[in-house]
Amino acid sequence: MATILITGAAHRLGAETARYFHKEGYNVVIHCSGSTRRGQELVDTLNHLRPNSAALVRADLNHPDQINEMAEQAVAAFQEMHILVNNASTFYPTPFIDANLTQWQDLMEINLQAPFFLSRALYPELKKNKGSIVNMVDIHGIRPLREHNIYSMAKSGLIALTKSLALELAPDIRVNAVAPGAILWPEQESAMSDQAKQNILEKVPMKRTGAAIDIAEAVWFLGHQAQYITGQILAVDGGRTLSQ
Repeated sequence: MATILITGAAHRLGAETARYFHKEGYNVVIHCSGSTRRGQELVDTLNHLRPNSAALVRADLNHPDQINEMAEQAVAAFQEMHILVNNASTFYPTPFIDANLTQWQDLMEINLQAPFFLSRALYPELKKNKGSIVNMVDIHGIRPLREHNIYSMAKSGLIALTKSLALELAPDIRVNAVAPGAILWPEQESAMSDQAKQNILEKVPMKRTGAAIDIAEAVWFLGHQAQYITGQILAVDGGRTLSQ
């Protein structure tokens, strides 16, 4: 039996990835910060399907000390760790003229700092098990999104971290990343008009949004199946980056 830790897994892409790996026989450790109720509900559902197969850990990823403690709890849940998915993310606009230090710290800490320190905290266990790390980046870490400069920089940094760790941790640990395109609209639906959504879809050759399962399958491929792939960024975007 193998074990996976997924950060920000109480809902959306993280939850779908947790369900997918659980279905494939993994023990799943679900991290959450503010979505404790949803995280516990998911853990209860998975444990109902297969007893003692899911656990919940909590941590504020803005604080490295909590990250280290959470890593210890995650390993202790099943006495092992094989895959880390750095999925937790913060996303909101930061126009250049109006952006402030608080926004910089928040976006950099969650999207870049936390994956670095959590990967380091789990390094001994992942090395022992010849494990892998999958980082959730963004196509806008490759092609910046207007008025989201700090977010785009953070995700670009996470892409660089993916590649640098792939070099540094090989051959013991594989490190790859998934770059979603238009998969799920932001939770704050009011922040994006129907016209804005249509403008995005017009740039997608597939002419539709993807689904959470598309991301889960990509994480499964890179994290579990692709044993000779490391340092790669897999865009799951319906071909959108072809026209950027």
